[in-house]
Amino acid sequence: MEEEMLATGAAGPREEEEEGHTAPTSVSAPMEDSEGCEGLWELPVELSERRPECSRCGRPQKVCLCPFLPVHPLKVSTCLYIIQHPAEESRVLRTVPLLAACLPEDKCKVLIGRRFSEDRYPELATVCKNSNTLILYPGAGATNLEEININSSDPCVIIIIDGTWSQAKDIFFKNSLFRIPKQVELKTSLSSQYVIRTQPTNTCLSTLECAAVALAIMEKNESIKETVLRPLQALCSFQLQHGAQVHHSKEHLLKNGLYDKPMPKNKRKLRRMELLVNNVKI
Repeated sequence: MEEEMLATGAAGPREEEEEGHTAPTSVSAPMEDSEGCEGLWELPVELSERRPECSRCGRPQKVCLCPFLPVHPLKVSTCLYIIQHPAEESRVLRTVPLLAACLPEDKCKVLIGRRFSEDRYPELATVCKNSNTLILYPGAGATNLEEININSSDPCVIIIIDGTWSQAKDIFFKNSLFRIPKQVELKTSLSSQYVIRTQPTNTCLSTLECAAVALAIMEKNESIKETVLRPLQALCSFQLQHGAQVHHSKEHLLKNGLYDKPMPKNKRKLRRMELLVNNVKI
């Protein structure tokens, strides 16, 4: 799961003017200057136009990824619930829209937010209480997804948190609903192909990659993984052709002395970096 996933901060509202202070007022220009500029006010203003986007993949039409998507949505019985941190929604290079474009609408549901209570999300609460619902989040209490036996008479639901690791952790531990389903994790040798975004470790995957692997396991169909990964591979290829750089994981940078950012002063974050360097699972 990616630095997206297990990959978001929003800017706060602008502060009001302090009490007792007033905003500066405009100053009138001298008459001789205003007369010389009078004609400028009548010039038409050209508004910048937003690049037209593809209605299916959400990408600008010049770099549309639809040729790399399946012609028809994949037929799967497993349903995905993507719990997306609000900041992910504003990112330009997201993987969830590509994932959603590969699946039927009723098989990939995206809920955006930080807090999910039973009162506000009764449908989600019902899903979480279903015995065939799993939540994909690594940890000491997680079971390898390949070892899970699901009652085949009912479709399986997999919940995936979309955000940075810290955001995913916050959502998982501060929402009691997400600790009801059985916790699972992926044991895969797949290296992330989402090379245009920095991952925390060499084994982290993006949300789309996690979903692709999970669906292939649950549907017992390896071709699903290949189909879902294809648009991600194309996205990264397009970006690299237009100047993007390959991003190595933070773990790789630290181990090879290539990490050029200031080391954190926070002891907990510094400790996490030390664990990465020493191959300790975090």
